[in-house]
Amino acid sequence: MASPAPHRVVVLAVAPVIGYDLTIPPQVLGEAHDAAGDPLYEVAVVTLDGRPVQATGGYAIAPAAGVDALARAQTVVVPGTQVRGPRQDGTIDDDLRAALASVPADARWVSICTGAFVLAAAGILDGHRATTHWKYADDFRRLYPAIAVDEDVLFTDDGRVLTSAGLSAGIDLCLHLVRSDHGTAVANAVARHMVVPPWRDGGQAQFIERHVPRRVDEATSDVRAWAQAHLDQPLDVATLARQASMSVRTFTRRFREETGQSPGAWVTQQRVRHAQHLLEETDLTVDDVAARAGIGTAASLRQHLRASLGVSPSAYRRTFRGAPVAAADG
Repeated sequence: MASPAPHRVVVLAVAPVIGYDLTIPPQVLGEAHDAAGDPLYEVAVVTLDGRPVQATGGYAIAPAAGVDALARAQTVVVPGTQVRGPRQDGTIDDDLRAALASVPADARWVSICTGAFVLAAAGILDGHRATTHWKYADDFRRLYPAIAVDEDVLFTDDGRVLTSAGLSAGIDLCLHLVRSDHGTAVANAVARHMVVPPWRDGGQAQFIERHVPRRVDEATSDVRAWAQAHLDQPLDVATLARQASMSVRTFTRRFREETGQSPGAWVTQQRVRHAQHLLEETDLTVDDVAARAGIGTAASLRQHLRASLGVSPSAYRRTFRGAPVAAADG
C-alpha cells in the first residue's frame, strides 16, 4: 500500500530573516521518514516576492516555491525576522497580510523566535499563549498587550498555534511537532541524526542572561558538577549550600540566577536525565536505575518519567533500544 502524502509545510521567510531560524524546519522536518524510508513532510521555503531573501548574517537564501504555496499549506512556519512593522510598531504591510490570509483556515501556525511578532501583528496569536526570545519579550508585551507571553519556556503548544523561544529552541519545537505527529521513535531518530537531545520539555526555562557573580568562588558551577557525580546521594539544599561554602539563602539565590531553576528542581531534572541515560545504555533493572539516579524506587521513577515524558521506564527503554523488558520493569 502506498504511503500517505507528506504533510505540506511552508516556511515563510520575511526579510530580513534570521538565517539560523529559517534552516531549522527544513532540516528537522526534512529528516523525518516513515518505516519505508518515505518522507513524512514536504517542506518548502517561500518569500513574498519569489526572490532570494536577505538574512541577517550577511547572505541571502533562495526560495524553493512561490508564495502561492501558502494556499496549500497544512502547516506554516514563520522564522525569526527583523521586519520593521511587526517588530517596531505592531503593524503589518498589505503584502504580508494578504499572504498570511491565503493560508487555509485549518492550517497549523508555527513561529520560531521573533517570528511570533509577525503572527501577533496578523492577529493569529489572539487568545493564545505565546513565547519568543527572552530578549524581546518586553517589546512583545508592549506591542501586543492582549497576548499572554511567557519568556520562561522553550516553546508553547496551543494546538493549532505553536511558538518557540529564540534560535535553538526552534529545534525543540520542530522535534515536538514530529513527536506529536508521528510518535517518539520517529522524533528520536531525527534527533539522533542531528546529534541533539531528543527531548527538552517545552516548560524548561530559557537560558536568560544574568549578571555574572562578582566573586568567582560564589559561582555554583562546581557544585553542580559535584552534584551530577553524586546523584545517588542525598542532595538537599543545605547539603549543596554547604558544599559551596555559602548560606542556604545566598546559594539558592545564586543558583536560580545561574540556572533559572531552584536547586531542588534542577537536581530532580538531572536525576531523571541520568535515569534516561541508564535506561538507554545499560541492562540495569528499573529498581537499580532508580537507585543509581537517586530517585529511590521504581515506582518513583515511573512517576517522574510519566510526568516529564508521558511514558513508563520500560516503554522509554524500548523506544531507544528495541529490547524486550521484563513486565516487572514497567
